[in-house]
Amino acid sequence: MDHIQQWAGGGDDAALWLVRTDAGPGPAADAGVLDADERRRAAAFAFDRHRLRYVNAHVALRRVLGERLDRAPGTLRFVRLPCPGCGEPHGRPALADAPGLHFSLSHSGDLALVALAAVPVGADVEELTQSLAADDLAGVLHPRERAELAALAGPAERRLAVSRAWVRKEAYLKGIGTGLSRSPDLDYVGTLPGSPGAPGGWSLRDVPVPAGYAAAVALSPA
Repeated sequence: MDHIQQWAGGGDDAALWLVRTDAGPGPAADAGVLDADERRRAAAFAFDRHRLRYVNAHVALRRVLGERLDRAPGTLRFVRLPCPGCGEPHGRPALADAPGLHFSLSHSGDLALVALAAVPVGADVEELTQSLAADDLAGVLHPRERAELAALAGPAERRLAVSRAWVRKEAYLKGIGTGLSRSPDLDYVGTLPGSPGAPGGWSLRDVPVPAGYAAAVALSPA
């Protein structure tokens, strides 16, 4: 797994891995590792590069989990927890027979982020938004976040701040299990460098990633 780099870990914190998804062995080598649903999703991609990135991200998740549990990656079975909003089974993904190990996977461009923790966790990585997309995203942020953005001097600074807020927000919403079915303007996570907001007692931190990306991880209260 030399294309998978463990970034941090230990204690009650999240253990994080960064994955270069253009560098793995690819769909042919890993066809037997993924389950039927993952293979179906991989086959649906129109472009080979997107399929390669999806497969390598999901195989990396299985390898990280398998190493932690001392099990073969292909034997892991995933389920969806109930959504906290509606109770339907489309909440956070979980392991069917290891409920004490929580995880989150995010991938964008040629980078994936895997997080493991002893408590519910959410992770998000995104390529930096373009200026027009940043303007669209800014319009759905929390009022305090929109005020912070309005005070920034130039478009480049604003673009970076929107990306920073968006990955924090997605990490938190993935962690609580709603995803974007919960309106992004309800929770303040902040747009500025430094300590992010901590909605609902959750802890949020920015994750250092290569240039051109932003990433964050959210951890539930113990």
